Amino acid sequence: MSGKSAKIAALIAEQQGQSLNAHYLGFFACFNRQQFFEAHDVLEELWLEQGKGGSNYAFYKGLIQLAGAFVHLQKNRLRPAVALFNLAEANLRRYANPHEQLDLAVVLALIGSWRSRISERNFEMNPLAENPPPLLRLQK
Repeated sequence: MSGKSAKIAALIAEQQGQSLNAHYLGFFACFNRQQFFEAHDVLEELWLEQGKGGSNYAFYKGLIQLAGAFVHLQKNRLRPAVALFNLAEANLRRYANPHEQLDLAVVLALIGSWRSRISERNFEMNPLAENPPPLLRLQK
């Protein structure tokens, strides 16, 4: 097992035994700790299992893209972040709200807000430097 695989396995193990898939829950745990790259990795396996015909394929892809946008912000790459915000939004808009206990209206508003913060300042200021990082919460 590679170091990356062991780290991902440990993150997923923390979420085992709950009502939702451990990869899915692990995504939110990592995202909310600002471990955006790890959030992407944790959910990627579930996304790949879906295959292109899977009912949640675009949903998981959108969440992965959302995490990726914040990876770009952490690296001060504003244009790639906006590109991923756009892709995430397009994928998540395909689903009725709520989906998989996630309030998509809140997530879409989050995407719009962060994208606007970047574009309103002409890609010259990283909003992650001035604002608290976002949190994603599942509904009960």
